[in-house]
Amino acid sequence: MIYADHAATSPVRHEALEAMWPYLTGRFGNPSSHHTVGEEAAAGLDAARSSIAELLGVRAGELVFTGGGTEADNLAIKGLALGRPRGRHVITSPLEHEAVLASVDYLARVHGFEVNYLHPGADGIIDPEELSTLVRPDTTLVSVQYANNEIGTVQPLAELSRVTRRARVPFHTDAVQAAGWLPLDVPTLGVDALSLSGHKVGAPKGIGLLWARGRLPLEPVLHGGGQERGRRSGTENVPGAVALAAALAAAEAERPSSAERMTPLRDRFTAAVLAGVPGATVTGSARLRLPAHSSWVFEGTGGETVLLELERRGVVCSSGSACAAGSDEPPLALTALGMAEDLARTAVRFTFGPESTGDEVDAVAEALVDAVQSVRQLA
Repeated sequence: MIYADHAATSPVRHEALEAMWPYLTGRFGNPSSHHTVGEEAAAGLDAARSSIAELLGVRAGELVFTGGGTEADNLAIKGLALGRPRGRHVITSPLEHEAVLASVDYLARVHGFEVNYLHPGADGIIDPEELSTLVRPDTTLVSVQYANNEIGTVQPLAELSRVTRRARVPFHTDAVQAAGWLPLDVPTLGVDALSLSGHKVGAPKGIGLLWARGRLPLEPVLHGGGQERGRRSGTENVPGAVALAAALAAAEAERPSSAERMTPLRDRFTAAVLAGVPGATVTGSARLRLPAHSSWVFEGTGGETVLLELERRGVVCSSGSACAAGSDEPPLALTALGMAEDLARTAVRFTFGPESTGDEVDAVAEALVDAVQSVRQLA
């Protein structure tokens, strides 16, 4: 079986397993406990925080460990907007992950915020000029994803953040899909808050991270014992945090070579599919794109039917966001680009991993050509 769904989740790295094992066994204590076992756990948590902070180029005290990317996005959107709002106006993109879109909807429904949605181009790129026209004196937050999970488009964050810095508006980015493939140096990106998820880079599920610039007030979403400096209550997942630090470090060390190797393989895959499938259409940007991401629509098919045919041929992938799996709704990113719903429902997404080989990529292309032909013949 060839696994081509790394955007949904990735296998746990051995570095992460080895790092977390002591905190599942002998160092199992509650990091808030004031005894030796608890202090050992607290030391592990502090070390993980410092390691990730160094990788991101930020201060350790600005990091908040969460239960995953969804919680990190919720804390960023709700926490920053409600922390000390200068107004009740939020700007975001219709391409965002459901965690961001639902959080923004919550602000509008429950707290009366006004929301403006940016209009991406046909390739999914957000225009900084449009952002500059939407920012107002009462804008309290802008949130734009670093890289899209459904179409793979990478946003020009540095250009977008220059707009928000001039206006002194906090800028959050969901960097869940970018980790391991794109630089995460925060000073270069210019953002004020950044969300990550562990299981996208080889840590176990159930651990995530929000970085928020220290000067920004952050209203907690979870209340209780006041852990994480009062920003996220609940006993910290020390094994998860340690695993996340180890996985991120390994992914970042491999990132330049992985991206350099996978980009031409992705392009080879694209050329093979375009040559073998009449009417195949690549979605997202051809230029600003994740190195191992390839997403498509195939007129005259159904995305779920193509997935079944691919699995029969030993390939597993997806039709879009794993969080929307099983839904009858077409992929959000495609309809946001103006694509007809019937065509959007034919979407198929292939996301390779840092260890994917050229032979595997070629085999997936061959299986896809065969699968689409089979589905069209049945139709």
